[in-house]
Amino acid sequence: MAKSNTPVRKARRALIGLAAIFVVLIGLNTAGALFAGWNWTPKLALDLEGGTEIRLAPVVEGDGEVSSEQLSQAVSIIRQRIDAAGVSESEITTEGGSNIVVSIPGQPDEQTLERIEASAKLDFRPVLLAGTPATSEVGAEGTTPTPDATPAPEPTDPSDLSQVTPALQTAYDNFDCASIDETVVPPADEPFLTCEVDSSAKYLLGPVEVTGENLSDATSGVVTTSTGASTGTWAVNLQFDGKGTEEFAAVTTRLTGLESPRNQFAVVVDNKVIIAPASNAVITDGRAQITGSFDQETSKSLADQLKYGALPISFTVQSSDTISATLGSEQLRSGLIAGAIGLLLVVVYSLFQYRTLGLVTVASLVVAAAITYLVITILSWREGYRLSLAGVAGLIVAIGITADSFIVYFERIRDELRDGRGLEGAVESGWKRALRTILASDTVNFLAAIVLFVVAIGNVRGFALTLGITTIIDIIVVTLFTHPVLQLLAKTRFFSEGHRASGLDPKALGAVYRGRAVFKAPTVVAGKTAASRGEAVRRQTIAERKAAESSGSTTTATLEPPATPSSDSTSSSTGSTSARKPSNSKKGKR
Repeated sequence: MAKSNTPVRKARRALIGLAAIFVVLIGLNTAGALFAGWNWTPKLALDLEGGTEIRLAPVVEGDGEVSSEQLSQAVSIIRQRIDAAGVSESEITTEGGSNIVVSIPGQPDEQTLERIEASAKLDFRPVLLAGTPATSEVGAEGTTPTPDATPAPEPTDPSDLSQVTPALQTAYDNFDCASIDETVVPPADEPFLTCEVDSSAKYLLGPVEVTGENLSDATSGVVTTSTGASTGTWAVNLQFDGKGTEEFAAVTTRLTGLESPRNQFAVVVDNKVIIAPASNAVITDGRAQITGSFDQETSKSLADQLKYGALPISFTVQSSDTISATLGSEQLRSGLIAGAIGLLLVVVYSLFQYRTLGLVTVASLVVAAAITYLVITILSWREGYRLSLAGVAGLIVAIGITADSFIVYFERIRDELRDGRGLEGAVESGWKRALRTILASDTVNFLAAIVLFVVAIGNVRGFALTLGITTIIDIIVVTLFTHPVLQLLAKTRFFSEGHRASGLDPKALGAVYRGRAVFKAPTVVAGKTAASRGEAVRRQTIAERKAAESSGSTTTATLEPPATPSSDSTSSSTGSTSARKPSNSKKGKR
């Protein structure tokens, strides 16, 4: 008895696990709605909701032109910036061979707009003069070195104060941060005046020593001690390439030991200083660390600026407009109607083909839809995912993928019933056979979704994401819901006895199953027996059909009615005896 209840216990544990998943998902959504401003509906993409369109125009020196290679590189880096901000389903395109058009769904926050508009080249310059201190380890307050009265005609290095002419000193003394023109590209080999982004300090900077093109990576993290213990201080970690490592080593070798603020190097983006840390040690391995008044958010923001700031050319914002949805609510409604029609057809087919068993398919689809909705909503508000019409198409395709798993499982159960197994044994054996097929099919779908997500851009990635998510959910549902439900239904009399409305009708399956592994001969009725026999032949596997042909029979033995004693059977037996007489007579002649 304990052994027969084992599938039931497994089924109950699986359903409890599924309930736990629902509790976690609903709990996350509830917590987000209460404490993080989430909503119970996913965000919509640009084609369904509209958004903001920013047009960027290149800034070039003189009569220079922008090459297609520079434009493509700029598009790629701007897309990386937007992705780093957690904004998905955005569109970045070129216009007229020179401009870049950035379309963002919804109303982007100020931080996202700043990441897009901060499109100038990234440079590292030494600090010659500084007014007030910066917040990240700049010089002492009010420190301004006095240049030599007679500047040398040729500076010995980029930090040489002989570059500060009397005219440049006067311009520095009277410099107003509001006068900075971001559209003018400063010469890379000359000093220039600028300020911090928040205008809290003004600087006179030397020539460019390291360009952003030589910065290979920038990340944020917590500073650790030599023993690996956390200090609780956030920092920005820089990694330079081979050329950048050599150049940065030369810079830190010269700056280390100089008086403040000449021991500082400024990181310049859009003609403004985003940070000007001091060099406290010679760095020869190309790995630098910037510390200061950072928290997790500000350190990540600065790391993203450094990592994605090395554009080949500078841009200025030409226009910023609000755009309407390209498809809108009407198209979304049409897509949802199409999905509802597809779902209805699957339900009708399941009920027609599997009778009451088809209700398991309907319930499984409902469970899969609920999990999918909760996951999409969490991704929308937690990771910035936005649902586009392509994503809706991926959800519609998932209906067929999910239903296919159920069909494979149900047909395996029917095959086991045709082989003479009881329903409980058929459910377990059919599950083992079906699971391999389901996993193989879903693995192919998931790999296709991964490839599509990696190589594609824009809305196509939204389709790939929803396809991959629903494929994983399909495995969860069929494992934790469909199979356990069938394990429980196999214990009921309605299904175990093969009721005509159960979808396991023995006559329709070409078998004589009557439950509890008891087999009875069917009543011989003209037409119906022949139909059952024909159905059984059609349902045979290739191996079964070959075995039947080799034995000289085309039907299963269970479909033959039992012989009854009669005069016909006696004569038939006599005929069999007489059929063997020639063999006996020949043997006698010998």
